[in-house]
Amino acid sequence: MLKVNPGDTAVVITDPQNDFLSPKGATWGMVGDSVRENNTVENIEALFKAAKDNDIGVFISPHYYFPTDHGWKFEGTLERVMHEINMFDRKDALSLEGFEGSGADWLERYKIYIQDGKTVVVSPHKVYGPETNDLVLQLRKRGIDKVILGGMSANLCTESHMRELLEQGFEVAVVKDATAAAITPDLGDGYKSALTNYGFIANHVVTTEEAVQAMRGA
Repeated sequence: MLKVNPGDTAVVITDPQNDFLSPKGATWGMVGDSVRENNTVENIEALFKAAKDNDIGVFISPHYYFPTDHGWKFEGTLERVMHEINMFDRKDALSLEGFEGSGADWLERYKIYIQDGKTVVVSPHKVYGPETNDLVLQLRKRGIDKVILGGMSANLCTESHMRELLEQGFEVAVVKDATAAAITPDLGDGYKSALTNYGFIANHVVTTEEAVQAMRGA
């Protein structure tokens, strides 16, 4: 059973960005059906709201690509696609030129939670997992050892974060309907693949309603 203590528990959301969650986003043609079926946009917002209402820390692990990242000499299948469609692209690491409303920007309805001066936005992960950013450091520095995990996308960044956080000694509860994934004719349904792995690996697999209730009871 998931037990939440505001002193040692945080909500971690991966990639709550337009390119994944907006109908205008670069990947909507692949992920849109899964997002709608899972009520993902609304469920992520419910996690944000419950965390804020109950003084539980929120951490965002975003995905950004800067012009120099397009110089990579080799890429995995989905990395190649992301670069080809200019997913999560930003003009410069130190500039917000063109960022507002772009595919790399937060979904508009989430900004009230993310930009409240309390949410921790860590440095970007560059492939799928948090090995390339400072998420673990930021969690450890605040005494966090339990994570409620949601965000995009289920079998890529969200699953990779789950795996690495577990390896780093965190207790991880994955919120299975606060995520979604691509569905393609060639590769199949990424969400179904993720659910199988969550069930085998995570400490807890819960619904948004269950996670919210746990936070309210903290």
